Amino acid sequence: MSKPFVAILMGSDSDLPIMKASADVLRSLEVPFEMKVSSAHRTPVQTHDYVKDADQRGAVAFICAAGMAAHLAGAVAANTTKPVIGVPIESSLDGLDALLSTVQMPGGIPVATVAIGKAGAKNAAYLASQIVAVQDAELAERIKAERLANTAAVVAKDKALQEKLANGEI
Repeated sequence: MSKPFVAILMGSDSDLPIMKASADVLRSLEVPFEMKVSSAHRTPVQTHDYVKDADQRGAVAFICAAGMAAHLAGAVAANTTKPVIGVPIESSLDGLDALLSTVQMPGGIPVATVAIGKAGAKNAAYLASQIVAVQDAELAERIKAERLANTAAVVAKDKALQEKLANGEI
């Protein structure tokens, strides 16, 4: 078995501009990942084979992005007991169709579902990282450090706002 990694699957290469956000987060946290275009409908055999292979090679979690019918996360979840995180992609109906398709899984085949689009892609990577961090204390510390940095950035922005208010600039 290789080093634990996160598998990112996209139903189409048109999802890459959104899913790059997942790759960026995982890279920044030093979480190994693979990224693949694989469709639940157009390449079902290849999707199945990849999931089974990735499972055996050490995939800890799967992030699956799809729009429209958005069956990719469910198809992946049907073939693994590892956590699956679905990212709905806006392609029609402002992504609501993909959101509902991703979140409405039958009991016993869970798919964690995040927000539509780029925010969801980022949160999927953070969630996958937290899953990996359960067994990786160094990664857990990197995630905590990033959260602290985010907190400090917001506090600094508020301080700047308060100074502008006090000086009558706003």
